[in-house]
Amino acid sequence: MESDTILKIALAGPLRGYFDYLPPEHNGITLTPGCRFEIPFGRSSRVGILISTSSKSSVPTSKLKRALSQLDPTPLLQPSDLRLLKWAADYYEHPLGDVIFHALPLNLRKKPTAAKTSHPGLRLTQAGEALDPDTLSRAPKQRSVILALQQHPQGLAKSLLMQNHELSPAVLRSLLDKGLVTPCELAPQPLPSEAAHQLNPQQQLAVDTVREKLDGFQAYLLNGVTGSGKTEVYLHLVADVLAQGRQALILVPEIGLTPQLLQRFQQRMGHEVAVLHSGLADGEREKVWHAIRQVRQRVLIGTRSAVFTPMPELGLIIVDEEHDLSYKQQEGFRYNARDISLVRAQQTGCPVVLGSATPSLESLRNVQESRYRQLDLPKRAADASMPSLSLIDIRNGHLKGGLSPALLKHLQQAATKTHLKQRLQR
Repeated sequence: MESDTILKIALAGPLRGYFDYLPPEHNGITLTPGCRFEIPFGRSSRVGILISTSSKSSVPTSKLKRALSQLDPTPLLQPSDLRLLKWAADYYEHPLGDVIFHALPLNLRKKPTAAKTSHPGLRLTQAGEALDPDTLSRAPKQRSVILALQQHPQGLAKSLLMQNHELSPAVLRSLLDKGLVTPCELAPQPLPSEAAHQLNPQQQLAVDTVREKLDGFQAYLLNGVTGSGKTEVYLHLVADVLAQGRQALILVPEIGLTPQLLQRFQQRMGHEVAVLHSGLADGEREKVWHAIRQVRQRVLIGTRSAVFTPMPELGLIIVDEEHDLSYKQQEGFRYNARDISLVRAQQTGCPVVLGSATPSLESLRNVQESRYRQLDLPKRAADASMPSLSLIDIRNGHLKGGLSPALLKHLQQAATKTHLKQRLQR
C-alpha cells in the first residue's frame, strides 16, 4: 500500500522488524531517522525510534495509527550511530530496537517528564559538620563521604564523590534523609594539572607509529608489561587528537579498578574529560551523554556500554586491558565492547589501540595474520625493576586452603604491614 509518508519505528524488547505509523498530526518538525516518537501501542503508549521513512506499507493506510508526538526536534542518533547499531543487531542477532534502546541513557528510553531542579553538589549541614565520623563506623561508605565533605566545606560534586568512593546513589540518599548533607550549587573548580612526561624510546616509538595513522583506520595491540607506561602513551595520543579538534573514547573494564588512569586523564585534560558508567545516577548519565554528543566535552572514559555513545568528532578509540572479560555483556543484548570498538573505528576511519600486559589469544592471532599491528613496551617506565618472582614446587608440599606455606607467610607479613600503616595514619 502506498502513502505519502510512513514512519518505520523500532521498539525496545524482543520485537524484530519495524512498526508502521503515520506522522503525528500538525507535526512541524522534520521527520529524521534517529528521533524518538511517542506511539500508541495496544492499550497504552510507548516510545520508539524512527529508523526510516517510506511511501509503502504492507498495511492499508486506513488501518495505520498516527504517532502521538515527535519527542526530539533533532535526531539523538546520527546516521553513523544507527549504522553501528544496525551492524551490532545483525552480528549478534538481536532485535534492532532493543539494541538502540540499550545504547540510550535510561531517561531517554521513556517519555520525558517535567524537569526537576537538580543540584550537582553536596555539602554538609550543621548536623553533618558537628558529627563525629567515627559514629558511622558501621556505615563506612557514609563515613567516607562525611570525611571528604569536612575537608571541602564548600561542597563536592556528587559524581566526584561517587567515583572516588565507589558509592551507589543509595548511600547519598541515606545521608540526605538523615539531614547530614544538603544539595548545593558548585562553582567551577580548576583541576590540578600534570605536565606531560618525557617518553622513553619504546613509548615514543609507539606514539609515533599510531600518530602516522591518525587520519585512518588501523588496529594496534599495545603489548606492555605492568608498569611500562601504557597510560602515558594513551595520554600523548589523546592530546594529539584533541589538538586536531576531535574526540577520544577510552574504554576501561571497570571504573573502580582504574582510578589512577582516570585521575591522570583528569589532571592532564581537565574539564574535557567525561566519565560514563553504571554507578552514575540516571540524570548524570544523561547529562554526560548529551555533553559528549554535542561535543561540549571531548574525552570520554567509560565502561562497555560507552562504546555506543554518539561522538560526532571521534578520532581515536582506546581499549585498556583489552583481554578483560568485563567487556562482554552476558545478559539481555549480549555483545563484546572490544569487538564493537574495532568495528566502530573501521566505520569512522580512526585508529583503535588495544592495550594489555596479557593480550587475549584473539588479538595475538590477529597480529599474526597482520590484521593488527603490535607495539611493544617490554620494560617498565623510568627503568624501574620488575618484581622478583619465585617458583615454588608444591607437588609434594602440604597446602592449606590451596595455599603454600611460603605464600601464607608472605600474605601474613603484608597484612601486618598494612595494619601498622593504617594505625600510624590514624
